[in-house]
Amino acid sequence: MSKSRQHIIVFEHDTLKLGHSYDGPTSDAPKVKFDASKLSALQTYFGQKGVPYFSLINNGIRFCEFVGVIQIGKLTIEVLPKPDKNEEDKSSWKKKLIAMLRAVGVFDIRQTSESDLRLHSNSTLELYFEIFLDETERLLHQGLVKRYRKTEGNTTALKGSIQFGRHIQQNLVHQERFFVRYTTYDVEHNFHKIMWKTILLLQMINTNDRLQSRIASIRLQFPEMPNLNVSAATFSNLSWNRKTEPYRKAMKIAEMLLLNFHPDVARGQHHVLALMFDMNLLWEKFVFACLRKNLKDCTVKAQNTRLFWQSVDKKIQTGMRPDILIEKKGGGKFVLDTKWKNLDGQKPSPEDLRQMFAYQVFFEAEKTALVYPGKESNFRHGIFRKDGFENICSLLPIPVKSAFQDWQNEISYVLEAWVNSAVSPILLVE
Repeated sequence: MSKSRQHIIVFEHDTLKLGHSYDGPTSDAPKVKFDASKLSALQTYFGQKGVPYFSLINNGIRFCEFVGVIQIGKLTIEVLPKPDKNEEDKSSWKKKLIAMLRAVGVFDIRQTSESDLRLHSNSTLELYFEIFLDETERLLHQGLVKRYRKTEGNTTALKGSIQFGRHIQQNLVHQERFFVRYTTYDVEHNFHKIMWKTILLLQMINTNDRLQSRIASIRLQFPEMPNLNVSAATFSNLSWNRKTEPYRKAMKIAEMLLLNFHPDVARGQHHVLALMFDMNLLWEKFVFACLRKNLKDCTVKAQNTRLFWQSVDKKIQTGMRPDILIEKKGGGKFVLDTKWKNLDGQKPSPEDLRQMFAYQVFFEAEKTALVYPGKESNFRHGIFRKDGFENICSLLPIPVKSAFQDWQNEISYVLEAWVNSAVSPILLVE
């Protein structure tokens, strides 16, 4: 690791305090002191409007329920998931986070190249860099796709259609020139402009010495492109077909990098790149991915919105959207609400239970459940106390297994057993 390059690894909801030292990416890496310059850079990034990833505290910051990577200048802060208060192995949770992102489709790592990425020493951010470089090298090897584009300008040969207004304006004393509009077939189009902009960004913000020469080599091989002002609309307007489909993974990573980069205009020393994920949303998508893959004889739907309330004039309306809706092919509906927190024997919040009651009534569900990560499968079943309404709402803590595949299997096994189990409200009352 370069002397100027620093790397801190923390868990969600941890704090960084001024003057304290924190763990690096490996057990033998030196601790990193959180000094005034680092705190000032994070405070500047937080700004007046704030960011959802952390909050400011006295002489420090406290991270929220977001996980991922924040890079400010030469400092990389990696935030890992932590479902309970017990001390966990950070290297293990780094692998779990990457596997969760892979399972929900945030990015796709080919199994054959996973060992080459050296996840034990890389941050999640460098993993994105490596995947983008892999994709760029592959596209260069296959040959960059050419497209037709309209071009206009002064030429010494008459080709295409002459633009008389501009021609007279610019070539009144240059009769040997022609201002024309013509069609060109080359590699200069938005796909390659985006890739070129991403290559320049990587060369500027990369702090890994091992990747620097590789980035420089790709920059030399890639044809130089004009600058493109990138926004979310730039990516949504890309035209996909058989020839451009191989660019999809590179475009997905380029979108994440370019749209989450915040340049330090004032000083130019503390550029910020934040790739952070809401852990509640990631847990929801992860549970959904496990069920969709393994739950048999059921249809699993995520974020299924239905109209819940509408004003009389129909100008205002509100929808109801459970996290996961399960429908058995033989009949029966079940609603799951995922929460990334460990109850640890405590009762659920009244707000969560009221929400589950509304889901159960509105979707006519047989059962509902709150799904948490937990230490052990200590299920609790209960009924809503209302005359004539005896439907069940369960609390389903799912143990976090050491092996990721075992964890996926446990999620599927627990929820499939819950869907197919016959829990009687009468027996619960008795």
